[in-house]
Amino acid sequence: MSSDPVFTKDQIAQFSKSDAQNFHPYEDWLSKYARHMEKLLDIIPPGESKLSYLRMLSARGLLPDLHEFLDLLTSPATKILDRWFESEPLRATLATDSVIGAWHGPSTLGSSYVLLHHVMGGIGEREGAWGYVEGGMGNVSNAIARSALEAGATIKTDAGVEQINVNDNKVCGVTLHDGTVIESNIVLSNATPKVTFQDILDSSLLPKEYMSHIKTIDYTSPVFKLNVAMDKIPTFRGHANGPGETAGPQHQGTIHLNSETTGMVDRAFSDACQGLPSDRPILEMTIPSSVDPTLAPEGHHVASFFIQYVPFSPAEGEWTEERKDNFVKKVFSQVDEYAPGFSDSVVGYDALAPPDLERIFGLTGGNIYQGSMGLDQLFTQRPTYLTPAYTTPVNGLYLCGASTHPGGGVLGAPGRNCSKVVLQNRRK
Repeated sequence: MSSDPVFTKDQIAQFSKSDAQNFHPYEDWLSKYARHMEKLLDIIPPGESKLSYLRMLSARGLLPDLHEFLDLLTSPATKILDRWFESEPLRATLATDSVIGAWHGPSTLGSSYVLLHHVMGGIGEREGAWGYVEGGMGNVSNAIARSALEAGATIKTDAGVEQINVNDNKVCGVTLHDGTVIESNIVLSNATPKVTFQDILDSSLLPKEYMSHIKTIDYTSPVFKLNVAMDKIPTFRGHANGPGETAGPQHQGTIHLNSETTGMVDRAFSDACQGLPSDRPILEMTIPSSVDPTLAPEGHHVASFFIQYVPFSPAEGEWTEERKDNFVKKVFSQVDEYAPGFSDSVVGYDALAPPDLERIFGLTGGNIYQGSMGLDQLFTQRPTYLTPAYTTPVNGLYLCGASTHPGGGVLGAPGRNCSKVVLQNRRK
């Protein structure tokens, strides 16, 4: 699939001429709600019920059809996709967007919201486009840091917070791990609610009802992250590489493996529900060096795998280095089925199971959204309806980041603060 509508239509028509005709009307329909959702995401949620909030948005013209919108929010992705399409692998290709980073399958109630979530936004004027950041995702952080420094901010690194200091229910600063005290009457926490209220703040200072909500936030994550260095570009079955074994269009988009049918995706999720890493995990592969030569030496490449589904604590034992290596070997052998010789091209890799994502990045449960994106944890209920958006029971202490409305992926696509973005079509 590509941004060329004729090419995409011809590809789909190999499986169903009816689906080929329906695809672009479907995209227009979904994009209509995505555009309206973007307006909703920019509104600070009021302290009222979700339904009255949606009615208010509908009355303001921010939602075109409340009943259709609620159906889209609450339905399984398979239900929505089955209304539009009849063929695989198209349904599965589209359904994968409904499960990214989520502990559910495409047949799970509410999975359609995640489908909608991943068609929102864009890069510049390119609606729905995702992109690669030149030099790697770390340059997003560098760009934000430069902007902050230009505005007069001071940035401290390797300065973990030991404790948020509070006096008479008013925040008065933080104490760092090395004992340094930084005084302030305002503190913004970009950590998860669990880290903020249970690890670095005395939770006895907070109302019991509030803490009962904080302690029951769902952070379940299915994600295993794998970064790979290769000594050549993969050769996929049925797709010739460019001249001199260079990258072609098939390397530059999002590559989904082990997901030819929606049933395969559901079975992968079912394995994880039994406490087991998926026997045939869903593999979302990107090769950023196919468009950005700064990432690897000439002739070499890097690939990133976003893998589902794995449990945080497998039934067979914790994620030891040996268990991670065995899982990676399984992944590589399955990639070989699509790109023969891939395993032999690997010169190194970095494997991150959910506990690693929690330990290294502070993502509770390894959840890339700082809390699941289910309907019970969106809008006025992110992270809880007990306090107005971004505020907390402690005066001067605020939450920010993906754990608050509108949510989003911490390890996701680049935003508009990037100094340079290499555009990539958000297509499979």
